[in-house]
Amino acid sequence: MRDQEPAPLDAERRLSTKEAAELLGVKPETVYAYVSRGQLSSRRVAGGRGSTFDAREVEALARRNRRESAGSSPSGGELSVRTRITLIESDRYYYRGVDAVDLATRHTYEEVAEWLWTGRMRPGSTFTAPATSVAVARRAVDSLPEHAAPTDLLRVATIAAATADPLRFDLSEGAVLGTARTLIPTLVAALPPASRRRRDEGPLAHRLWTRLSAHKDPDEASLRALDTALALLVDHDLAASTLAVRVAASARAHAYAAVSAGLGVIEGPLHGAASGLAHRLLQDVLDQGDAAPVIADELRAGRRIPGLGHRLYPGEDPRARALFALLEQIPRAEPALLAARDIVETTARHAPLHANVDLALAVLTTSCGMPPTAGETIFAVARTAGWIAHALEEYGERPLRMRPSGLYAGPKPPQPLPE
Repeated sequence: MRDQEPAPLDAERRLSTKEAAELLGVKPETVYAYVSRGQLSSRRVAGGRGSTFDAREVEALARRNRRESAGSSPSGGELSVRTRITLIESDRYYYRGVDAVDLATRHTYEEVAEWLWTGRMRPGSTFTAPATSVAVARRAVDSLPEHAAPTDLLRVATIAAATADPLRFDLSEGAVLGTARTLIPTLVAALPPASRRRRDEGPLAHRLWTRLSAHKDPDEASLRALDTALALLVDHDLAASTLAVRVAASARAHAYAAVSAGLGVIEGPLHGAASGLAHRLLQDVLDQGDAAPVIADELRAGRRIPGLGHRLYPGEDPRARALFALLEQIPRAEPALLAARDIVETTARHAPLHANVDLALAVLTTSCGMPPTAGETIFAVARTAGWIAHALEEYGERPLRMRPSGLYAGPKPPQPLPE
């Protein structure tokens, strides 16, 4: 017998933390975790220390949680997509069955990308961008306004590179892999340099460094941290941007178009842009010397605390743990690491959340002289390899299978013609 839905709540009613927790069937601490993840909004009680929650919003989240627990969509279709690329379980994640953190800390970004695409390790792999593609992409990027966001630059560079590739419509595995090995370095080469020096050869991480950091000569530990960050972020199962890529590939869009679809999704503050919010929060803590007033201001404004918690990791985000370990080997990163620890410990009084990879990226970008948008750039460049892997996998499936059924909730037809 199917559980009955609870009676609708008063649309104007606001719930206490205890009431919201009871409706959701979770602990009060989990209610605040939902707020931190952007799944609920809260309002401080005037003159008090508690928070209230919109009844309709809590009820909607409760319905979503029940549907996800049942493992199916409201229309009865499966929510899952079969993939052989990434598995996430028990606070760990794996690329084709191999621990992703082990891969990222022992191999370069290019080698991890090759493993993700082919299931074979190619030691010493390097990606080279064709001069024609770079020239076209740079001209397109240079025409954009100075205030254009990193994702704007990368999306334009992707489209421009596509126009220079007459074989882009060839969806065979060899052709798509060829596109992958040239598109990623083309995107990096198209980015404007952060200083007068622009490096166009050597490991991809070193080339990317010259586009992001004002520090001209990176030390080995900093370059290793950047390269490992790229490898850690290559893929993360069916994130929103990856799902968009698979939808495009299901319609047999070429690889450039599929990557462009992914780039169009990651700009959201709950996805690729989250590291920029964490960077700004971290910088505020460094400027004030104390996380408490900064966290208080964020909560007072009703904003979630960026860089904390992850819906797929009840415990610690393994990507953050690995990146923090490398950053501890960089002396100039110590102030940012201490500030990040202060953020976690201060917020723990409100909700027991661990640092996620966005906060680790914020420590990297802050301590290496990079702008707040650098984390988004790192994320987008890294994830391009994962998007290609998912596009390749989707090309091998039935076309147009990524077509869910809509659950119509509008007025019952027939309705009279509008006057």
